[in-house]
Amino acid sequence: MPVQRIVSILVNVTLIQLMVTIGLGVTLRQVAAVAANGRLVATAAIANYLLVPACAAALLLLFKAPPLVSAGLLITAVCPGAPYGPPFTALAKGDVAVSVGLMALLAASSAVVSPLLLKAALPIVANDQAVTIDVLQMDGTLIVTQLLPLAAGVAIGAWRPELADRLAGPSKRVSLILNLATVGLIVVVQHKLLLDIRPMAYAGMLALTLASVGAGWALGGGCAGRRVAMAFSTGVRNVGVSLVIATASFPGTAAVTAALAYALFQTFVLAALAFVWGRLAGRDVNSRTAS
Repeated sequence: MPVQRIVSILVNVTLIQLMVTIGLGVTLRQVAAVAANGRLVATAAIANYLLVPACAAALLLLFKAPPLVSAGLLITAVCPGAPYGPPFTALAKGDVAVSVGLMALLAASSAVVSPLLLKAALPIVANDQAVTIDVLQMDGTLIVTQLLPLAAGVAIGAWRPELADRLAGPSKRVSLILNLATVGLIVVVQHKLLLDIRPMAYAGMLALTLASVGAGWALGGGCAGRRVAMAFSTGVRNVGVSLVIATASFPGTAAVTAALAYALFQTFVLAALAFVWGRLAGRDVNSRTAS
């Protein structure tokens, strides 16, 4: 079996497992509480589906990135709902319940919205070169590998909470193993392209990461905890979904390399940012308590 086929299968299996794991950890009450807040849902949609992709497109045009590199980075930029949003929010002392609800809503909606965004934005950043995706095929793939497994996990939690609790731990461990295996295999296959990434490219990735966090923070509202949740829910993009799209549409190309490179880079940057943010928030609380 060709190695690219193995990568594609592993990426899809990993996403399915990841979505089930997310669903097992999400309650309908958390999702409903966020969904009932129309302003929060609207601002989250604007931040994740308009501002972040717009920032990505602007930076790609500014840096004059090659078409397939642009495709890979844009794929990651249009895929929100990452499972790292709640842990980063907790580390930064934000509202974790809001982050969990946002994660579930964004992960569910991106199965349909992300391919449509890519269809519209790819011609802009690819300089009219033949870099396209099949929207209907990609929507079908994401519904099967993302939306349905997420719904299954949530359903188990709603109807059989005891079973969900028993499955949550093992599911997280399996998900971690699959994620490490997927990233490791892609790194091995794409190592030459990864080593060719220039320092200027990392500067662009840093700019996009900080712009994404800033977009979420700016639209997060007046409550500090909610703003932190919005900032990190918007800043971190969904690695699993982006790799499914990249490996299906552009197998073995620089698009996969770019998607993986940005996914890894933004995860490390946001983990460090969340840690510093949380330490500063803790100092502020201690200062107010002391005074």
